[in-house]
Amino acid sequence: MESQKQFKRRFSFEFFPPKTDQGKEKLQVVRDKLAEANPDFFSVTFGAGGSTRDRTIDTVLSLHKQGISTAPHLSCVGGSRESIAELLDLYKDNGINRIVALRGDLPSGMGAAGELRYANELVSFIREHSGDAFNIEVAAYPEFHPQARSAEEDLKNFARKVEAGANSAITQYFFNADSYFYFIDRLEKMGITIPVVPGIMPIVNYTNLARFSEMCGAEIPRWIRKQLEAYGDDSESIRQFGEEIVTRMCEKLLDAGAPGLHFYTLNQANASVSIWNNLGLAQRDKIAF
Repeated sequence: MESQKQFKRRFSFEFFPPKTDQGKEKLQVVRDKLAEANPDFFSVTFGAGGSTRDRTIDTVLSLHKQGISTAPHLSCVGGSRESIAELLDLYKDNGINRIVALRGDLPSGMGAAGELRYANELVSFIREHSGDAFNIEVAAYPEFHPQARSAEEDLKNFARKVEAGANSAITQYFFNADSYFYFIDRLEKMGITIPVVPGIMPIVNYTNLARFSEMCGAEIPRWIRKQLEAYGDDSESIRQFGEEIVTRMCEKLLDAGAPGLHFYTLNQANASVSIWNNLGLAQRDKIAF
């Protein structure tokens, strides 16, 4: 973990682009609440192709114009070099200076993966097209990507993204801090020392969390899973328990030198706000409910 202690801490919140006018109004309320934490940036997930892509663009530009740096996710799935270049130019012209570069998942019904197949190829293309205009974030998987052929191959894939020009990384969420510590130790032995910020998933709904975790390969430790199952439909107990264990994990990560936290908000504010306030982060204001 020594390599991570040299970096200035940064904090960020992730949103997904809303589908409806009501969703837009809700996101504005969430955005205003989380802006009180003065995060280093917001990020917005990417929908490949058609109206989903346009919603990402609209959400990114709207949030960015309100005064907090906003980082769009950009996926190479389903996109041509030309279409990706157009997006990069659009973002650059609007003052965006950070990109989260991902391979992405192929949407249902989309037949072609696109001209760029992997995230390292996307990072290389961004550098070729835009030089150093963007700080490029990439994904990291402390518990390894669910589609990786092996743990060793997954580490090599991450190294390719760094070699291609990534500045920093955000991890998939996890609930076992040791997986993050071990991942960082492995990177250090490979000579990789970019900041790797832990991704944090507040726990508010066990059914949804279990489904997300199954899809993305994030392990819910048995003791956490069993306790959440025991609460059944008692949403308040789930919320309190989730807040406690995620806060403790964040404290452990920060105490060990993690260079910040990235919250997967799912377009909700209260759970992230509770954890934020529990952490009592130095020189940052407490957020009121």
